[in-house]
Amino acid sequence: MNAPGKIRNIGPKSAAWLRQVGVHTQADLERLGAVETYLRVKRAGFRASLNLLYALEGALAGCHWAELPAERRGELLLAVDAAEALL
Repeated sequence: MNAPGKIRNIGPKSAAWLRQVGVHTQADLERLGAVETYLRVKRAGFRASLNLLYALEGALAGCHWAELPAERRGELLLAVDAAEALL
């Protein structure tokens, strides 16, 4: 069980980025979803890697980011590409 306000898979640096974009809790992440949260971090100018995207999705799925199936990772990449194309 994570401490209140702590999001699974998220270290201190990423947690600081998330706070900067208004994501403070698991509930905030659930409301926005992994893709939107990841895009907010990138748009804020932070150098987020795809590992952050996978960590966010893992937090939502209740697993370590490395356990996400390759198919799901591919779906996430397509969703990010589609969202970025709309900008």
